[in-house]
Amino acid sequence: MHDGNELSSDDGEGVVVRKRRKGIYILPNLFTLAALFGGFYAIVMAMDGRFDQAAVGIFCAMVLDSLDGRVARMTNTQSAFGEQMDSLSDMVSFGAAPALVAYVWSLKELGRWGWIAAFVYCACAALRLARFNVNTGVVDKRYFQGLPSPAAAALVAGFIWVMNDAGVPGKQVSWVMFAWALYAGLTMVTNVPFYSFKDVQMKKSVPFAVIVLIALGIAVINIHPPIVLFGLFVIYGLSGYAVYGWRRVKGQQTSVISTSTDEPEERGLHK
Repeated sequence: MHDGNELSSDDGEGVVVRKRRKGIYILPNLFTLAALFGGFYAIVMAMDGRFDQAAVGIFCAMVLDSLDGRVARMTNTQSAFGEQMDSLSDMVSFGAAPALVAYVWSLKELGRWGWIAAFVYCACAALRLARFNVNTGVVDKRYFQGLPSPAAAALVAGFIWVMNDAGVPGKQVSWVMFAWALYAGLTMVTNVPFYSFKDVQMKKSVPFAVIVLIALGIAVINIHPPIVLFGLFVIYGLSGYAVYGWRRVKGQQTSVISTSTDEPEERGLHK
């Protein structure tokens, strides 16, 4: 007699073959857990009034979130568990965390209007992630349908980081934060196309000049990280509307739905 983890062979020699137990892949899920910790860290720092560190936590979560899916594909360790874990981590790091940090820093000064703005952002992040999961196989992999949640989180966290670095208290810009949170949240659930960078192949060789440009980019970011990073994401946050307007003017299809029959390469990387 054997338990559920063993099988006896048919050769009559009583050889026992053990089943391989199911498990989870450690490496990609470590990146996902680290990204989740970045969002949790941001919330804790906001509660302690350390808003610059809260913004840094969200930006670190963005970097780690961009790596987990790629690590899973490079190591051939994709799994349904990893996809679900990544989605839940994104909801915390790019949905709940930015909303709570913005509320504690500034929006609470507006009373009911403040928590409404924070909730709208958080709800839009949840809707954005749910729609991404459902539409994974029917969208053009070159574009996101709506602003990706990490970029929306960067808009909110970046604004807080810049204002905090300039010594501007949140209560002085409460209505600006209100409008900015609504813009970031609602843009996530639009059909505006945002370039996904998924067709950039990391395994292919590139000209030497590309490496030089990357080094220059890192140097520019280090000049003043809050302003440079926030500026980059503001440009990205507006780029989708520019693409949308250009396509409308040219009479091209503006929706990213059903424009590609290929399975997106970033399946499982929830943006």
